[in-house]
Amino acid sequence: MPETDHVDAPDGSRDPAARPVTPGQAWRELAAGNARFMAGDHEHPHQGIHDRAALAAGQTPFAIFFGCADSRVAAEIIFDQGLGDLFVVRTAGHVMDPSVLGSLEFGVDVLGAPLVVVLGHDSCGAVRAAIEASDTGEMPPGFLRDIVERVTPGVIAARRAGLESVKEIERQHVRATCHLMTERSASIAAAVREGRLAVVGAEYDLAEGEARLVEVVGSIEG
Repeated sequence: MPETDHVDAPDGSRDPAARPVTPGQAWRELAAGNARFMAGDHEHPHQGIHDRAALAAGQTPFAIFFGCADSRVAAEIIFDQGLGDLFVVRTAGHVMDPSVLGSLEFGVDVLGAPLVVVLGHDSCGAVRAAIEASDTGEMPPGFLRDIVERVTPGVIAARRAGLESVKEIERQHVRATCHLMTERSASIAAAVREGRLAVVGAEYDLAEGEARLVEVVGSIEG
C-alpha cells in the first residue's frame, strides 16, 4: 500500500498542520486512499461531527479534481477522502468550458491546492458518443451535441496518432484535457511553472477500482 504523509488528530479529523502541501504529498495521499478503496479497507476519514464544525468557517482542500460526471466515478469514494479534502468539478466526459476553468482557478489561486487531478474512466459514454459521431457524421440532439463537439477533437487527434481502441482514445482524452487546462489558463500554467502545482491525469477502471496515473504536467516527486 502506498505511504501517506498525513497524520490525523485524535478525534479523527484532519490535523491542519499535516495537510499535504506539495504536489507529491497530495498524490501520495490520494494513491494511499485508492489502495484502501480497492482493498475494501476504507477509513472514511474526515466525515464526523468534529469535521463539520471545523469546516464551517472555511476550506483548505489538498487536491482539485476535474472528472467525468459519471455516477460510478465519485472521487471522494474512489480515493477514500472526506469533507474538506477535495475540491471537485465534474462534467460529462470532463469537457472544459469557461466556468470549469474559473472553478479550477479558484481551487488553485484562492484555496491553494497543490494538485489538480483529471479523472477519466473506461466505458465513458461521452467518448463513445464522440467516436460514433466521428465515424458516422451524425451529431446527437440538444446540448448533448456541445459535449460531443468538445470531445471530438481528442478523438481525431488520437486516431491521427495511430490510436484506435476505445480505451486508448479515452486515455488520450485524459492526457489532452491535462494539457488543454494549462494552455487555456495562464494562472494554472504559472502555478505549474513555479512548482507549486502539478496537473496529473488518472484513468479509473470501473471493475478493478484502480486509478492509474497516465499523465503528469509538472512534478510530483517532492
